[in-house]
Amino acid sequence: MITGVKELNSQAYSCLLTAFLLSSITVTSVRAEVWQLETWAVPFDYSSKSRIIDYKPTSPASRPWHFCISYPHLKDAYWFNVNYGMVEEAKRLGVAFTLVEAGGYPNLERQRQQIEQCTAAEGTDALIVGTVSFQGLNDSIARISKTMPVLATVNDIDDIGITAKSGVSWTAMGRVAGEYLAERHQAGSEPVTVAWFPGPQGAGWVEFIEDGFKLGLRDSVVEVVVTKWGDTGKEIQRTLVQEVLESHPQVDYIVGNALMAEAAISTLRNRRLENQIQVVSTYFTPAVYRGIRRGRILAAPTDAPVMQGRISIDQAVRILEGREFIKHAGPQIQMIDHENWKEFDISDSLAPPSFSPTFVWP
Repeated sequence: MITGVKELNSQAYSCLLTAFLLSSITVTSVRAEVWQLETWAVPFDYSSKSRIIDYKPTSPASRPWHFCISYPHLKDAYWFNVNYGMVEEAKRLGVAFTLVEAGGYPNLERQRQQIEQCTAAEGTDALIVGTVSFQGLNDSIARISKTMPVLATVNDIDDIGITAKSGVSWTAMGRVAGEYLAERHQAGSEPVTVAWFPGPQGAGWVEFIEDGFKLGLRDSVVEVVVTKWGDTGKEIQRTLVQEVLESHPQVDYIVGNALMAEAAISTLRNRRLENQIQVVSTYFTPAVYRGIRRGRILAAPTDAPVMQGRISIDQAVRILEGREFIKHAGPQIQMIDHENWKEFDISDSLAPPSFSPTFVWP
């Protein structure tokens, strides 16, 4: 077994699993025969024109290919959901994988060591990586790509050495969240203020989501009055929320990463501010979904992380089997709030409560 597989924060997973088991969310694992995906005219370039396609998942592999898969962390349920999608698709296609996780976005060198060790293991056929940094792994990926395909999953990454990518535009994710607020507070209405928690500064997705959020707020009366950066650990985000509430107790909205949104629920309740300050998440997790259902979180966009995991495994099999493949595809972004959650199919976004983190499959 790869050493990195054992670098799991057991306490974090225990808490995460308990939360899932106690959850009232019901998720079915019905897989559509055709996936409706977005793809871009210029692969890896989200500024190029996109279109929606009917994507037919590939047939089972001719042999049990083995993938090295690397995540930034499994400290929140987002990557848990990606993991579930990969397990489901690996099961369907008859392939195997070993998963390593870096433990957080500050841990670039740990992720580098993990992917180099993992891909050096005998029998590894491809690398699927959700990177902690847009360019930080360039040298390692360029070297690894000479011996096997390298596929990017979820997080934006420089295209050096990348064969294919499953992902959505994080600029669009931020823009959708910004537009949601802008629609509620259009020019000419009473101004409102926002405390903004984009996530870990320097991470491959954060600068894009921040650019998109600011773009979405154009021509509105929404003003960002404070920005707090930090790794997506719940206690870190809770501390940042508390700092903001000390300095800006009259803010109208708290907006940002899902761990912040989750932490903000109890923090606002403890300060009796839950009816004064509203919370918007910039991505979707089970706890965010429960918060929306219960009226504790106003809204969040989803980029269907379960589906992104499935796409990555599908792409890897196609490449290794010499089948036709699309270099860059991802789900369509949807905005979920208290008004539409009942009509929303969560099976492409959330793992079922019974799923446990899977580091080695099968």
